[in-house]
Amino acid sequence: MFLLLAPCLFKCIFNQYNKLTLPRIICIDYGGKRCGLAVTDPLQIIATALLTVETKNLYTFLADYCKKEAVELILIGEPLNLDNTPTHATPLVKKAIVALEKKFPNIPVVTIDERYSSKNAVRAMVEMGMKKQDRRDKKTIDRVAATMLLQEYLTNRP
Repeated sequence: MFLLLAPCLFKCIFNQYNKLTLPRIICIDYGGKRCGLAVTDPLQIIATALLTVETKNLYTFLADYCKKEAVELILIGEPLNLDNTPTHATPLVKKAIVALEKKFPNIPVVTIDERYSSKNAVRAMVEMGMKKQDRRDKKTIDRVAATMLLQEYLTNRP
């Protein structure tokens, strides 16, 4: 058991309360109005929906979150067309990446392909048996999309 956990122990850091903590990965499904957020468990095995915040409050929320929890990576969905060309939302995300790198210089920011993330989120909500009214809530869709992006990253990372 110890051998399995040993690599994770090297990443341990102390948070502001001097509690030993493992760093997490946070994922952002970035949008013009709101952002869905998901986070890993401390061992970086499972992605969990965190919440949806208004885009204007994103950086304040992340600053507060990073004070409470160690974050080793910020993952952000990159909107692309099927032919890999930028979408109308790509410039917004690129601008957000620059701002994240400026506000959190010690945390790497990595992009992940977010094609069909919202459609896949709705499909997953249907498969989970979520009520139609709940599936129409865009905040829920954003959170589920961020969670699915993060889980995809965890599954496929090197």
